[in-house]
Amino acid sequence: MAVELVIATPLLLLALLTIVQLLLWSHATHIAQAAASQALAAARVQDGSPGDGKQAGSRLLADLAAGPLRDPRVDVSRDADRVLVVVHGEAAAVLPGIHLPVHAEAAGSVERFIPDTTSSS
Repeated sequence: MAVELVIATPLLLLALLTIVQLLLWSHATHIAQAAASQALAAARVQDGSPGDGKQAGSRLLADLAAGPLRDPRVDVSRDADRVLVVVHGEAAAVLPGIHLPVHAEAAGSVERFIPDTTSSS
């Protein structure tokens, strides 16, 4: 009985830590996606800029990502029609030697005012 306990306990703890690691990676991924969405919303407005998007995403990451997301990086690119936001980082490690990358993207059209040219007479 004692030998079985000596073998089973470390395996059970390893399984538990693996589950915790995967949950932490999932949480970090959700935070990265939220930051990408926030950055997209700030950068795609009519007078927005990539700097506005990066600032908004970085601000959200500063508030939420201190624990589960390590070394987050927000990259925002914008042209005349589209905005692309990419967030990279790494999930905090629970298991030694495990480095799980975190990646999230958000893209959308640049908002712009189009006047109504139809006349209702």
